[in-house]
Amino acid sequence: MKPDSSTSSDISFDDFQSQILKDYVVAVTSRECSLLGRREVLSGKAKFGIFGDGKELPQLAMARAFQNGDFRSGYYRDQTFMMALGNLSPKEFFHGLYATTDIEKEPMSAGRQMGAHFVTHSLNNDGTWKNLTQQKNSSADISCTAGQMPRLLGLAQASKIYRNVKEINQTNFSKNGNEVAWGTIGNASTSEGHFFETVNAAGVMQVPMVIAIWDDAYGISVPAEFHTTKGDISEMLKGLQRDESNEGYEMLKVKGWDYTGLIHAFENASDIARENHIPVLIHVTDLTQPQGHSTSGSHERYKSEDRLEWERENDCNKRFREWVLENNISTEEELKKLERQIKQEVRASKKEAWAEFLEPHLIAKKQLIRLLENASTKSPNKSFVSKIKNDLIAIEEPLKKDLASQSRKAMRYLLGESTQEKTILQQWIKNFLGINQPKYSSHLYNEGPTKATNINSIPPSYSDDSKSVDGRIILRDNFDTIFNKYPEAMVFGEDTGAIGDVNQGLEGLQKKYGPLRVADTGIRETTIIGQGIGLALRGLRPIAEIQYLDYILYAIQTLSDDLASLMYRTVGKQKAPLIVRTRGHRLEGIWHSGSQMGGLVHLLRGMYILVPRNMTQAAGFYNTLMKSDEPALVIESLNGYRLKEKMPANLGEFCTPIGKVETIKEGNDITLLSYGSTLRIVEKTAQELLEVGIDAEVIDAQSLLPFDLDHDVTKSLKKTNRLLIIDEDVPGGCSAYLLQQIIEEQGGYQYLDSAPQTLTAKAHRPAYASDGDYFSKPSAEDIFEKICQIMHEVDPKSFPSLR
Repeated sequence: MKPDSSTSSDISFDDFQSQILKDYVVAVTSRECSLLGRREVLSGKAKFGIFGDGKELPQLAMARAFQNGDFRSGYYRDQTFMMALGNLSPKEFFHGLYATTDIEKEPMSAGRQMGAHFVTHSLNNDGTWKNLTQQKNSSADISCTAGQMPRLLGLAQASKIYRNVKEINQTNFSKNGNEVAWGTIGNASTSEGHFFETVNAAGVMQVPMVIAIWDDAYGISVPAEFHTTKGDISEMLKGLQRDESNEGYEMLKVKGWDYTGLIHAFENASDIARENHIPVLIHVTDLTQPQGHSTSGSHERYKSEDRLEWERENDCNKRFREWVLENNISTEEELKKLERQIKQEVRASKKEAWAEFLEPHLIAKKQLIRLLENASTKSPNKSFVSKIKNDLIAIEEPLKKDLASQSRKAMRYLLGESTQEKTILQQWIKNFLGINQPKYSSHLYNEGPTKATNINSIPPSYSDDSKSVDGRIILRDNFDTIFNKYPEAMVFGEDTGAIGDVNQGLEGLQKKYGPLRVADTGIRETTIIGQGIGLALRGLRPIAEIQYLDYILYAIQTLSDDLASLMYRTVGKQKAPLIVRTRGHRLEGIWHSGSQMGGLVHLLRGMYILVPRNMTQAAGFYNTLMKSDEPALVIESLNGYRLKEKMPANLGEFCTPIGKVETIKEGNDITLLSYGSTLRIVEKTAQELLEVGIDAEVIDAQSLLPFDLDHDVTKSLKKTNRLLIIDEDVPGGCSAYLLQQIIEEQGGYQYLDSAPQTLTAKAHRPAYASDGDYFSKPSAEDIFEKICQIMHEVDPKSFPSLR
């Protein structure tokens, strides 16, 4: 399809002229920020710079088509777009480069991310939703190439849900699903699997999504022919073009210096996607990158002189300026005057931002110098403390790091002293760290009243005639209650819809709630998670199902870099309460039973990781999470779906607490900690140990992130004085994490009379079949003998060695 040459509405020449000059101002302002930003990095004031120079014109066109309620999922070249929307000022741009930790001055991440990572605030200060339909929205950027693509799918799907599921309250989130999700990506990053998976899924799902590809013919130093078949992404993707017989994409191609062509292309894309819920791909070619990829290198090293000359002549801002003059929209004299004014304003913004960044540091420096002077006067180590003070004085533009480091070093020379001056310095350091550490560490999890660990436990209730049923029935009926109670709740995944998941935990629910709320997907784990993130960012309550635990590795980058870090990197200004449902533990075979828990507990900080031992516990976790607004991974026990459990009478109401352990059996001789399916083996073994006079206390971890907030395991150690952690992960995996939590975080070491031990699976992947499980993972006999061995060390006479 060729871009329509007509304008969307008739406007006067004065209005037309005003719009164009406004765009020109933004383009020149953005370019000047890029040029000065690079200098700030090279001067050392900023640590790293990656800028949007050369991409200004298409971003202006996209901003024109972008409407209230729309969402952007882009990358670190989009500064001009954000400026055009009024969501990024030059001063905020420089505060981002300097890593200012004040969210009011640096609203993108309060200095937690590199500059050029953009976001808008979806949440009020109290954690409640803003009205997203009354603002232009940007989901929080990540640096990972193409990492913005999976969530783009969910942002677009949300419009489809809001348009077609009428029971959902759309207030704050949608106006009949008329919002478009806009994605931006560099041409080289289209080589990533995330891009292809997202493009395919959006074509299948037919969602209102526009992908704009900024094509400057390079990916850092590597030209397009090494990235893309035919060297042209839109040529490569031609098979996606829709026609009279087949759904697909509308595909547009436009040159990045063609102002009118860009305006029409983006307006057409907006209309098509918004009205018809069809994905659109805009390939913007002939773009340049005047300063190279980033401040870490120069593009003169890898571009030919011919290419560099072409880029100078076809720079989009230069071509835009020529077009403005050719069409008598402004004069040379007027543009020069405007450009001088813009340069002055950007320089002033840079200067103000740096002064604002430094101001609290300089105040603190002045205070600290005075305190060091006072402390040194009464110290026998005056010369050493004075040197630290003088070193600090010499730092004209101090960072928080300088102040913290110098003050803490000074305390080394005041050891053993008990002066008032030392005490005052100690208190200053304590206050300084107390104020500043949260600026770098807060909001890993929700810090408001809806925090998941604040949800009170509600035990399942039973009547005299409560029936024993397969565990899957409890899950199914509890999900039924959830979907009835929360119209905004939905679940999707491979085999989730028509057959009700591979273990029938959703049996019959698609028929009851429809294919949009209980949905099948293709085999594409990364974009299943991306769907969930995008839907959750727009106020829905998705449950994304990953069929088996080991399949989660396909999506680990998106889970780790995007979902788990979202609240942290936005300082609590965006949230995505996605529940990821999967199943694992004790299945037999290399590919379906390896335990990824050790990796997950490290890679997914910022999510909750929950490991219920049965389906009642699992259902309780889902109920708890639906009352909260945080992301979580729930791992059901794969071999527990057909085990009998009593049917609770309060489905949808009982809540398994997050961050709490449960004591399954009390005992006095040793504390046994485990979780999931292995816990059942431990529980059975504990009964057998009674026959040889060993009374073990059995504790179910239940939650791995967070673990045992009440320190109940250490309370158990006070009684038993011995600890064994049993885990089906590899040696040094999840068991090592649990041991660190108990020994270090809880201080449990002080109550131990024997060395704490772990019993894990072998270091290799589990072999196939029942024998493979027995010889690969902890068996009942392994557990029994290990405990006997520990008790033998305590009392060899009472507990002889077994072998």
